[in-house]
Amino acid sequence: MALDSSAAPARRRVLPALLGLLMGMFVSMLASTVVSTSLPVIVHDLNGDQAVYTWVVTSTLLTTAISTPIWGKLADLFNRKLLIQIAITLFVLATAAAGFSQNPEMLITFRAIQGIGAGGLAALSQVIMADIISPRERGRYMGLFGAVMAVATVGGPLLGGLITDAFGWRWNFFVALPFAVAALIIQQRTLHLPKHPPRKVRIDYLGIVFLAVAVSLLLIWITNAGQTYEWASTETALMVGGAALATVLFIISELKVSEPLVPLNLFRNATFTLSVVASIATGLAMFGTSVYLSQYMQLARGASPTEAGLLTIPMIAGLLIASIVVGALITRYGRWKAYLVLGAVLLIAGSFLLSTIHYDTSLVLVGVYMFLLGAGVGMTMQNLVLIVQNTADPATLGTSSAAVAFFRSLGGTVGVSVMGATVAASVTSLLAERQAELATAIAGLGPAGAGVADQLQSGSLPQVSALPEAVRVIFEQVYAISISHAFLIAVPLAVISLLAIVFLPNHPLTRMTTAERIAASEADLATVSTAEGMAALGATGAVETLPENDRQHAGRRSGKDD
Repeated sequence: MALDSSAAPARRRVLPALLGLLMGMFVSMLASTVVSTSLPVIVHDLNGDQAVYTWVVTSTLLTTAISTPIWGKLADLFNRKLLIQIAITLFVLATAAAGFSQNPEMLITFRAIQGIGAGGLAALSQVIMADIISPRERGRYMGLFGAVMAVATVGGPLLGGLITDAFGWRWNFFVALPFAVAALIIQQRTLHLPKHPPRKVRIDYLGIVFLAVAVSLLLIWITNAGQTYEWASTETALMVGGAALATVLFIISELKVSEPLVPLNLFRNATFTLSVVASIATGLAMFGTSVYLSQYMQLARGASPTEAGLLTIPMIAGLLIASIVVGALITRYGRWKAYLVLGAVLLIAGSFLLSTIHYDTSLVLVGVYMFLLGAGVGMTMQNLVLIVQNTADPATLGTSSAAVAFFRSLGGTVGVSVMGATVAASVTSLLAERQAELATAIAGLGPAGAGVADQLQSGSLPQVSALPEAVRVIFEQVYAISISHAFLIAVPLAVISLLAIVFLPNHPLTRMTTAERIAASEADLATVSTAEGMAALGATGAVETLPENDRQHAGRRSGKDD
């Protein structure tokens, strides 16, 4: 397949601008993943329990989910280059501050602030890509994003494990600082975006409050129900009722305000609605499994942080290979649906197989299961945003892109909370069933058993690899069973994701960037069919910016109609 003569110059224009976006995404991913393998150690050192472990993760995901549509709305109103630089700065400063945490509450607070910056990076990187690259060409560059994410996701846990073992976990929070400075400098020098018409700024403050209250109450209820209070209790009624009321008020607010946070009319578009449904399951698979796979490796297999990073490489390899290969195939052939269907099938297979693992399952088999899941995420995650951008109104592109990222983050947030609650409840139940066996094992340790008993009764997350073998085996079995049960939660959502993708309208990918679509729309010539139309489009300057294929296509249409 021959390349267009304009392809090389266009690529030379795009790549420098793309470099700053890739560096920003690398900063975000590195700062997030570098602490993943050290979380069990961090929570243990700060005297946190399983609920704290869950909240250290979900606090970031929660604020990411809530802030993503806000950043998307701001992207439709303000300078996008300035916004993404603000997001990087906020993200990295909060990450560095988390390194000074003295207790779980301090760590969770700074992780929450970190999530606000992460929401900006998630939303703005996709919006800015749409400004400079057409959907048809974007598949190739989405592969670059996938590669950067994979490098950061592979290197982050490995680097985090090495830093934790060598210098202590606090240094993990400082490693992203030099990369953030580099990202800001590169973006300032290379990121030149087309100007958008000025618009009157209206921020949906009520929508922000109602959304935050609804999601927060839901997560607090899921995390604590069955532990702090019963599932059927006054606290449950108040929290679930409050979340439902806040949701209703959020919907009413979105229907009334002129600039809604999540415009509900977006759901009239079948592509958008079905992509949102599919993104929820992808978010759960992406965030939930990566969090608890690290915990599985350390608490059920006795791995060190460094070893845990090495053992989770297969999942990232699957994501890397799938995202790069599928992105290139989409760009070359212009077809996307089959790859998304295959990705959803792999999500189902990977999630189900991971729900079958035990404390002594062959690590080769576990690696195969992780690879399948990673490949499923790589095929679906970025491409769901791509197809929404392909059909979205250019004027609301930021809001549409951010809304998909929001629901993906929301799926991950709720998924991690539900999986964490499942793990906590299952560990408590299984340890109660094996209390006699555990007491016998501790008694067999002699005088050293008293110290072990005190550590276990503190309620904090145990450092399983440091426990005596007789006790360690019991905890490894308990955590393996509990975490595998948690993976089962992703299976029905992955099935729903597959159904949503199957029914997605199979629209062809346009070769026009967002700026070109706006120019064509202003000339009332998004589809050019007459010679006069071509002349009018030429007068706007839009034709000169179109890719060669689109100019030839438009010319053929004009000549044929003549």
